[in-house]
Amino acid sequence: MTELNHSQIEHFITEGFVRIDAAFPRSLADEARAILWRGTGMAPDDPRTWTKPVVRLGQFGQRPFVDAANTPVLRAAFDQLVGRGRWQPLTALGTFPIRFPSPDDPGDTGWHVDMSFGTENPDFMEWRVNVTSRGRALLLLFLFSDVSETDAPTRIRAGSHLDIARQLAPAGEQGLTLRELAANGFAETARRPQVLATGEAGTVYLCHPFLVHAAQLHRGTRPRFLAQPPLLPTEPLQLERERGDHSPVEQAIRRALSGASDQLSDPG
Repeated sequence: MTELNHSQIEHFITEGFVRIDAAFPRSLADEARAILWRGTGMAPDDPRTWTKPVVRLGQFGQRPFVDAANTPVLRAAFDQLVGRGRWQPLTALGTFPIRFPSPDDPGDTGWHVDMSFGTENPDFMEWRVNVTSRGRALLLLFLFSDVSETDAPTRIRAGSHLDIARQLAPAGEQGLTLRELAANGFAETARRPQVLATGEAGTVYLCHPFLVHAAQLHRGTRPRFLAQPPLLPTEPLQLERERGDHSPVEQAIRRALSGASDQLSDPG
């Protein structure tokens, strides 16, 4: 089992994500994709049936999904980034936005942060997030198909989690709604460099919960299969710990609020 090294953890703190290649076996991705294809009602070998730019499928808890989410390398990384005993094991993989080659605008490509509480409100723009990321320890991107630059890879604004932490801090425990955060189109993060979440099937991106990201049109030839579940916490994040054993998720927020330089991703 390979653990994250110091450079990877520092990259997570400063840039807001770390990429793990071969985080789960390609064979599990193949099994899971077969299940997902059945869920779409479309035919893998007949592009004429790919009539929508995106199809969203709900929770999947079958064996290949659970096994993919609980490999030793991922569990070790969760311990390192969130803290041992501070996260809940994944028993399903959330929503699958499956993107198909299409010139049509899917209507969901705006920059955003995933909200983590207040989700009982039917208006998703009123869902909320606060500076201690109530209800979410990480955002995870599981690649269940090979994703190149033309296959609608998720766009990431590296280092944007630091900007969002500073925005959220004055709002306290109640936090802000997506409508409030998105009021200016996330303009404060526009200077951040863009990274594309590409990789082979089995790649996983472990992202800070405040990371600003966005979908995009699919300009390739094969559908893209991705899961984007949250890693749920067992306890709230704490920005002031007596023993000082802050997790990298907490360290990133503390660094943002301290005014410390984030020179790796913020050229000024």
